[in-house]
Amino acid sequence: MITDRLTATDRLTVNYAEVEGRTTGEPVVLVHGNVSSSVFWHPTMAALPTRYRPLAPDLRGFGGTEPLPVDATRGLRDHSEDLLSYVRALALGPVHLVGWSMGGGVVLQLLRDQPDLVRSLTLVNPVSPYGFGGTHGVDGTLNSPDGAGSGAGGAAPEFVRLLREGESGAGSPFAPRAVLDTAYVSEPLTESDRYVAAMLTTRIGDDHYPGDSRTSEAWPGFGPGERGVLNSMAPTHFRIDDLELVEPKPPVLWIRGSADVIVSDTSLFDLAHLGAIGAVPGWPGADTCPAQPMVAQTRAVLDRYAAAGGRVREVVVEGAGHSVQLERPKEFLAALVEALGDA
Repeated sequence: MITDRLTATDRLTVNYAEVEGRTTGEPVVLVHGNVSSSVFWHPTMAALPTRYRPLAPDLRGFGGTEPLPVDATRGLRDHSEDLLSYVRALALGPVHLVGWSMGGGVVLQLLRDQPDLVRSLTLVNPVSPYGFGGTHGVDGTLNSPDGAGSGAGGAAPEFVRLLREGESGAGSPFAPRAVLDTAYVSEPLTESDRYVAAMLTTRIGDDHYPGDSRTSEAWPGFGPGERGVLNSMAPTHFRIDDLELVEPKPPVLWIRGSADVIVSDTSLFDLAHLGAIGAVPGWPGADTCPAQPMVAQTRAVLDRYAAAGGRVREVVVEGAGHSVQLERPKEFLAALVEALGDA
């Protein structure tokens, strides 16, 4: 049985999920993505072998954790330092870290800043080490110096409104349930109510999701602000291109779904790609604003990590979407357990 608990760290009060009665074993800390909560990890937690102690904290502004504001100018460090304070508050020592989507960026940042506390790192359809939107090439070159095309301005206003109002039902392609069914997974889940409810815990506003925005002279007319979740993943604020320098180098598992439409080299959430296929007007062309090769960027960073002596394994789950852990739980668990055992 999965239960929720609260713990006060030196930074904030964290709500986290744990398996009832599982108080020993190698700690495995599972970090959720954007517009979600620890609930997205419940099936994985229940299925992990008893030699492991799974724990899944809610990030600030999601689930039941204290909704402190997000300073986007620090990239994902507000979240990664919260996570570090949580690990220390529970006296977990070195932990296995598992990060999904935005959570992948959070655990990458923690590895970059505190590698001695990481036994192993598992990335599940992670945000690119060069952020989300506004870059091109495997080296994450900015399309525009101000990061145009990234940040809070890219959030669909209808989706934000429906999240704020707690509306999960049908009738709009931007309803949280519709987004879950069409973007989070490649095929609708049989039991989706609890995941929709988790999405609806997202705190809305300039300090949270999506954040503030600034106008830009470059297409599509906006750039990242300095507050809130989406801006914390803008390439002007979040960038990890020197992961190969960390010591020690824990083993890395990168597992992803081949049908992911969120984190992809042709992401349906990347305005440059949407412009290229005619879904967003005014696109200035591939010479000025090419799509972000998110998967290729992650591979380039991990290739350098491997070349510097780190162990990296990439697992592609054919046909799975953004939430591999929910869509293909057996395949996901097998890959994760193998990675944990090899650490």
